[in-house]
Amino acid sequence: MIERTRARRATWPAVLVALVFLVALNLRPALTSVGPLLPQIGGEAGLSEGAQGLLGALPLLAFAAISPLVTHPARRFGLERTLLAALVVLAIGTALRSVLGDAGLWIGTAVAGCAIAVGNVLVPTIVKRDYRDHVSMATGVYSACITVGASIASAVAVPLSHAAGWRGALAFWAIPALVVTALWLPRAWNAEPVVEPPADSTAPVSVWRQPTAWLVTAFMGLQSTTFYVMVTWLPTVEMSAGVPAEQAGVHLFVYQIVGVASGLAIPRLMRRTDSQVAAAVTASVPMVVGVAGLLLLPAWSIVWAVVAGLGTGASLVVALTLISLRGQGQQGTTRLSGMAQSLGYLLAALGPVLAGLLAERTGTWTASLALVGVLAVVQVVVAVAAGRVR
Repeated sequence: MIERTRARRATWPAVLVALVFLVALNLRPALTSVGPLLPQIGGEAGLSEGAQGLLGALPLLAFAAISPLVTHPARRFGLERTLLAALVVLAIGTALRSVLGDAGLWIGTAVAGCAIAVGNVLVPTIVKRDYRDHVSMATGVYSACITVGASIASAVAVPLSHAAGWRGALAFWAIPALVVTALWLPRAWNAEPVVEPPADSTAPVSVWRQPTAWLVTAFMGLQSTTFYVMVTWLPTVEMSAGVPAEQAGVHLFVYQIVGVASGLAIPRLMRRTDSQVAAAVTASVPMVVGVAGLLLLPAWSIVWAVVAGLGTGASLVVALTLISLRGQGQQGTTRLSGMAQSLGYLLAALGPVLAGLLAERTGTWTASLALVGVLAVVQVVVAVAAGRVR
């Protein structure tokens, strides 16, 4: 079955194989469109900074809960069909949070987060399978698509809210999810589950007992935490300093879009096994510099947004590439991806909430930015260990 499935996949048009990158474009807009609108959402729904942080963290909690469970439906129904179901649920959840009132805001956000969690786990596995000879570069393109989708959603959130209100601005992202669902349908329809035979009769060591898996998970969690704190609160931080809402949204767009360039560049370092430590550290340092700049020279916020954005774009590619390179086979990669994203996003979910609570208690954003800085420094340390090939 393995050879027949691979042969069928080899005959697919290149555009059908590349549809996985269109899926990636839809894995962040439902999340990153929220940050620029939090002042509007909080004002209308009466949410404190802590509650707004919890709203921003809710999808990450869904990531943590769902990621370890994705292996089972993927093995039973196949990667493509499981991903098709996730796309349908994503569109439904994105629409629900805008049409069911205040309760729908929370319910729809959780549902969309669960759907995105499935995509987070399966898309890296599909990329590794379909681009096995170019894993690092394909991961860079996949990450670039995630970043482009996320940054566009941030940039247009406020303008869309002027035309359709914040609920309409959030609901808009159900449309591209439905379009990609329709495009993905033929691939899911023709796909067959791939069942990999064990390499030998020895039972594989659980991914939860592998030190390397824990290092990859730690790197994934730290880079996710710093990213989501920034993507949730950067507009609010700047608006509290007098920056207009639309300009703050543009800064968030810049913060994310510059990551495309660094994400496409970092695979050059990841190709060689003896340079993976250098790649992981290179990707981690810019966040330290960016946060220090925001604390010491806040008037240059756009500069520090660019610096930090370069780090987040490269760090995501490094994290996803490490998952692909350290995973053993399709099922092993899916398990490692589930572990890294479950625990990683559980850590990331705490970030926006804690940052919001710190701001609420202290009355400024200094402590919250200091928290991001500390996490970024820890990420540099973890990068040295995670980048070593074992």
